[in-house]
Formats: sequence, C-alpha cells, structure tokens
Amino acid sequence: MLASPFAVETTDRQQNLIVTRPQTGFCLRGRIRIPGDKSISHRALMLGALAQGETQIQGLLLGEDPRSTASCFRAMGAEISELNTDLVRVKGIGLGQLQEPADVLDAGNSGTTIRLMLGILASHPERFFTVTGDSSLRSRPMSRVVKPLQQMGALIWGRKGNSLAPLAIQGQNLKPIHYQSPIASAQVKSCILLAGLMTEGKTTVTEPALSRDHSERMLQAFGAHLSIDPETHSVTVTGPAQLQGQQVVVPGDISSAAFWLVAGAIVPDSELVIENVGVNPTRTGILTALEMMGADIQPENQRVVAGEPVADLRVRASRLKACTIAGDIIPRLIDEIPILAVAAAFASGTTVIRDAAELRVKESDRLAAIATELNRMGAKVTELPDGLEITGGTALTGTHVDSYTDHRIAMSLAIASLNASGATTINRAEAAAISYPDFIPTLQQVCG
Repeated sequence: MLASPFAVETTDRQQNLIVTRPQTGFCLRGRIRIPGDKSISHRALMLGALAQGETQIQGLLLGEDPRSTASCFRAMGAEISELNTDLVRVKGIGLGQLQEPADVLDAGNSGTTIRLMLGILASHPERFFTVTGDSSLRSRPMSRVVKPLQQMGALIWGRKGNSLAPLAIQGQNLKPIHYQSPIASAQVKSCILLAGLMTEGKTTVTEPALSRDHSERMLQAFGAHLSIDPETHSVTVTGPAQLQGQQVVVPGDISSAAFWLVAGAIVPDSELVIENVGVNPTRTGILTALEMMGADIQPENQRVVAGEPVADLRVRASRLKACTIAGDIIPRLIDEIPILAVAAAFASGTTVIRDAAELRVKESDRLAAIATELNRMGAKVTELPDGLEITGGTALTGTHVDSYTDHRIAMSLAIASLNASGATTINRAEAAAISYPDFIPTLQQVCG
C-alpha cells in the first residue's frame, strides 16, 4: 500500500497542501462526483427568491459563493432553508417585493452575486441598498454592469467613478434598452436581463460571441418571456414578468470537472469517470480544447436533467499535443484556462492562449498567477497581454507555490503537482473551498 502523497498543514488561519508524488506505481483511478454547478446554484437561489411560491433545489453547490447569495436574499426577505445538497427550499417573496435591508449586503468573494444582484436591486423602486464584498471583490471592476444599468436609468454610486464596491443603489423604475455589450460575459448579460424583468417593454442584450446561457434557460423555466436570436447572439426579455417557483436539479459543475479531466489525461496509466457533469454547449469549451490536444475523453450516459444536458465523462491518460486556443471558444472556457495551462505544460509543442484578458480581473490576475507559479515549478510559460504561451515537455519539480487566495489557481497547482518530482507545497490551499469544499478529500480518494 502506498503512503498517502498528501498532507495538509494548518498554520495561522491558513492551510498548506503538500503533495509528494511517489516515484513508482502512481496513477489516478475511480469515479468522482463533483459539486453542483456554481452558475446554476446562484441563479436558482436568486430566481427562487424573486418568484411566487416555493422553489426546491437539489444538488446545490455548498461553496462559499452560493452561501453569500443566500445570505443577501435572506436579508431582503426571502425564506431560504439551510443550504445542503439534498433539498433546499426557497419561499419566494415575488418580483419587485424585495425588502430594503437594514444592513450592508455582503457578497463575500462572489463576482456573480454582486453583478447579478445589481440588476435586481437597481430595478426595485423606492428602496435603498448598499453592497460590498471581501478585499478581492472590492478591487474587481463593476463598471461593466454599472454603465448599462445607468443607461436604463439606474442610480448607483461607488468608489473610483462608481466602478468599485462598496456600491450604493437607489432603486428606480428603469427603462428598457438594447445593449450592445463590448464583451461576451454571462454576468453582464444576466445582470441586464434581471433588471429587465421589472422594466416595462423589451430589454435586449447583444454580445460579440455567445456566453453561457444558464440565465436564459432558467428564466424561461421560471416563466419569463424571452426571445433568443442565436445568429446575432441576442437575448430579449419582455417585462414586467411573472416568475413562478420551480423544481431545480443542479448538475455537476464542468469547471470543477476540468481539474479531473486534466489530471486523468496527464498522469500516466490513469482512468477516471466524472459523474453527472453539466455539458451545456455554452460551457463545453474545455472539452473542445482538450480534444484538440488529443485527450482521450468519452461522454457516457448522456441525458437532459431539468432543461440542462448532463453526461458522465470518462478520461484516460494520453499524450497531449499543443494547440491554439483563441476567439469564440474563450467565453466557453474562460474559467478553465488556468487548468488548461497545466495541461499545456505536459503537452508536446507550444500552446498559445489569446483573447483572455478578462482573466486579469478575476479573483486574482489569473494569467500572471498561473504563469508565475508554473514557472516556479520549472515550466516554460510566457505571459501575453491577453493570454499565455506555454512550451510543454519540461519536467516539473516540486517547490513552494501560492494560490493567491484564488480557488482555481489553488486547484490547478494541485493537479500540476501530481506530475512534479519531489514535494510541492501549495500555500493558502483553503481557497479551493470557494467552489469545491471537498477537493482535497477527492484528491486523496482517486490517488488511494
């Protein structure tokens, strides 16, 4: 029996994960259940709170971000049962009925919570709201949603020309607009559509490329009237809407599955099955990219659950080759680029990732963070203004690396360390709990 390659050391409010790869006989095997999709979990809680009647949610993600969303909407009068993966009940307060909270709303580390909620708050007349978040969230740009909301007549104040939280919102009767978004962003699109729910008339968002469409699917399921033009990447909501509570089954998050897909592909002799993965076509860029790199991934048991396509994904170790990842595929894999960089470090040739400048304003500057830390391990990664250039095939060596308190950086480095010689210490690995509280136990399970 191999000794566990993992150790966790806890110091002053910080967790370090130490990965020591055994010299022989090491591979990954097993079946994995991943956490519920983060994007869908947020939206189910929000729409459940705004709907009439009860919404029942199965498979909710129990990470810190959805907890922030639940806490904000409880503060505005929605009744939300204790969060769990089996069944969460949300007693909706009805569209337009959110109460003015007595205190500042805290979105924690969650960009989705604050950006989507701004559209909802701005469209609640005669109520005043303030919203903030942790130090990371307070440094992330909000103007991409504030500006279109201002075009609709919203009154929003904040730091640095109303672009940074804390933000204050005086709810208004908004007017409908046709917003030509300069970026393909599901958060921007969702924020405006949510504002449009209470706005008389047709509110349209047109994007330069298709971003994830969970909001559209769920809004329609809850009873909103939407029209979608796939050719022009446009969505129109007609307000005022009526939302009715629904039963929501949250599939597994493909962003979480991505870590195991790459791990199974790069660690020799590995074979993993990741169960119940949401394979919504607006989210499967990671599968397309890994396929381009020659990964051996087979979808199994394909089905539709509560309007979302779902499959089990079987991945086997394979020899990866370099490719170029750019253009319209980027919005479909934006969250997975750090782990794709890890895959590229083990692929033959030079992989180029472009059109991903958006990653510089996430929980960390993800381009700088993953380039710096992989280079520390011996990889050859060059930062580009909007991406990365990664020359694969260099052996990685364990060392001290840092998560930058970013969950996706923490987990990407953990996967890279599975193929590095010696011991790798990932500082501040507790960040993984933002989206994947059981990440470390799952690592231990598949390496056992």
